[in-house]
Amino acid sequence: MKKIGFIGMYDKTDLILNIAKILTTMHKKVIVVDSTLTQKAKYVVPVINPTITYITDFEDIDVAIGFNNEVEMKGYLGIAETEKMPYDIMLIDADNQKAIDEFDLVNDAKNYFVTAFDAYSLKRGLEILSGLKTPMELTKILYAKEVLKEEDDYLNFLSLGYKVMWNEFRIYFPIENGDWSVLAENQRVAKIKFKKLSTQYKDNLVYIAGEILNDVSENQIRRAVKIIERGV
Repeated sequence: MKKIGFIGMYDKTDLILNIAKILTTMHKKVIVVDSTLTQKAKYVVPVINPTITYITDFEDIDVAIGFNNEVEMKGYLGIAETEKMPYDIMLIDADNQKAIDEFDLVNDAKNYFVTAFDAYSLKRGLEILSGLKTPMELTKILYAKEVLKEEDDYLNFLSLGYKVMWNEFRIYFPIENGDWSVLAENQRVAKIKFKKLSTQYKDNLVYIAGEILNDVSENQIRRAVKIIERGV
């Protein structure tokens, strides 16, 4: 099972669910784990009888909320600790050092650092990384009107001395191209829809899905996106 960490204080729920939708459309069994302190997925993903910890199905994606680690999840699923999780891919939303440690994101995952450039998202996100005890390789996912070299340099400066190895490639999501209204509408109707998302947003989803899968072509992933757009 591949583990993919999405680390930071910026809201990552819609991004992770959209990536998961592509992966399940490509016939992968995926679980999204909300290990954040705020547990936004609890409010975005519909569930009939929510409890303190639960796993629910949403658009062919399993979504886990309230679990501290895989052992707790295995107990909920009724499988032994020594058994493998019944998923191809686990996408983990983490906004605290405990989640990074408990899900072993440093040693056993591909990781992204997700942030905007407002002071809270940036500095609180880096506060999480300041607790790393061993080096972690991270790819930046940046949300901004326009990512300037000065902003990226500032992020690099703030992380000096941390055990972070930044991937040279960064993924940029513009915050003012209409995508937020589409995502908000998706939340209202409790559906994952791609049709009205911007080309750049979908291109970024394709790129991230390609990094996660790494054994399929970009054309195959784009075909999956087209299927989601058509609502098939």
